[in-house]
Amino acid sequence: ASYDFLSYDEGARLAGQQQKRLLVYFGRHGCGWCGQTNREALANPDLKKQLIDHYVLVYVDTESGRRATLPSGERVTEMELSARFKVFATPVFAYLEPDGRLIFKVAGVQTVPDFDQYDRFVHGGVYRSKTFPQFIADEQRP
Repeated sequence: ASYDFLSYDEGARLAGQQQKRLLVYFGRHGCGWCGQTNREALANPDLKKQLIDHYVLVYVDTESGRRATLPSGERVTEMELSARFKVFATPVFAYLEPDGRLIFKVAGVQTVPDFDQYDRFVHGGVYRSKTFPQFIADEQRP
């Protein structure tokens, strides 16, 4: 399943216009964990529909010199943008407010149930009243 990921600039602009949250995928060419996440989770058609419905999807290449314009107007490379989000290994998935503020981010291989859980936390608006660990603890209570 291929996704039409946007550049950071396009995604930020669209998120602002649509008042939709962003899901930024920080990856890099040849990243095995990215490939595993792509095959095991992102290839799932139900997950793909959910992500496309709920978020503006952006891909950032952590090794790229391609320039991105931040909401502030500042221009940085995708590599610099990755460093600002403290991305030191890939993949990292960052959920952002329409104005670009970070809601939550997670690193490493992700599964369909993982993404479902993040979606309940972010798209469900739970993040406004609880931290992610609190949310997980609540979900695990009988």
